[in-house]
Amino acid sequence: MQSIQANNYPVHFNGTGYEKLNQHLKENKYSNLFIIADTNTNEHCLSKFLPLLETDLTVEIVEFEAGEINKNIETCIEIWKVLTELGADRKTLIINVGGGVVTDLGGFVASTFKRGVDFIHVPTTLLSMVDASVGGKNGVDLGNLKNQIGVINTPKMVIVDTQYLETVPQNEMRSGLAEMLKHGLIFDKAYWESFLDVKSINYDDLDELIHRSVEIKNIIVMQDPTEKNIRKALNFGHTLGHAIEGYFLENEAKTTLLHGEAIAVGMILESYISWQKNLISKEEYDQIKTTLKSIYDDVVFEENDIDPILELLIHDKKNEYGTIQFALIEGIGKIKINQSVENELILKAFEDYKS
Repeated sequence: MQSIQANNYPVHFNGTGYEKLNQHLKENKYSNLFIIADTNTNEHCLSKFLPLLETDLTVEIVEFEAGEINKNIETCIEIWKVLTELGADRKTLIINVGGGVVTDLGGFVASTFKRGVDFIHVPTTLLSMVDASVGGKNGVDLGNLKNQIGVINTPKMVIVDTQYLETVPQNEMRSGLAEMLKHGLIFDKAYWESFLDVKSINYDDLDELIHRSVEIKNIIVMQDPTEKNIRKALNFGHTLGHAIEGYFLENEAKTTLLHGEAIAVGMILESYISWQKNLISKEEYDQIKTTLKSIYDDVVFEENDIDPILELLIHDKKNEYGTIQFALIEGIGKIKINQSVENELILKAFEDYKS
């Protein structure tokens, strides 16, 4: 499968990735190599990855507890301490093997340790393959505020190998699928339509579907690496979705949502807003809502949940000059950025979601 050239780095697929990785190791004089993984990927993925690594370098594995709740600066501090104690220096290479939490956090750790060391992403979940590991965003959460602290800095390469998906639970696969659906809604109507009957999808074609999703995101990011303009299109479903995800993460009375589960709700809500603003037709909205609700379980919102979610919107990093900014779809496959939405319309969107 053809590699994709991103902004200053390539995305390689399956076996090609390890050939390129080992070539990179031969061509660069690294002092040592650290692999950052969480408890899940250490257990399920490193046994697949390590035998493919061809190097005489000292390899150290740095593990942290899995889960979004651990994607914070405290975890970074512990990892920075371990790197220091084990002799990491400016010529260290860090390889992040794991899902979006690992690639986000590991990229941030590498980008800030000794003012930045080289790093490579090996995403092991569908979500991280099509979204988190691509685009150069690295960071951590600040309490329940998603990705509030971070940098934009690119890896030396990304290796997307679908063999790791063999151990990924179905709910995690659905979580990643949400980002693929988003890429269709904002950029490629035909790609969106390929998912309309999700039960009929031939998962032998999963490699091609993942490749196209990465391609779409890369096309957008290449035009706007620092998210000043069109890259904001990738925020569709995320303005409300991130607020919902953060609220459910911090509220002990709620069951924590996976990223894609929250983004699926956000896409329904923001599609409703798009319809109410005459950006999409009622038929298009019904299609989006029906399709997403056929894949994802309904999330229950009590009356007293909505105000705290709206309060979290104020702190969303996408806001400018105190105004909440939305990326809304303008017909399936197109996007309109920098859209202001009044609270009354957001409340109506939640009401419609419940129906």
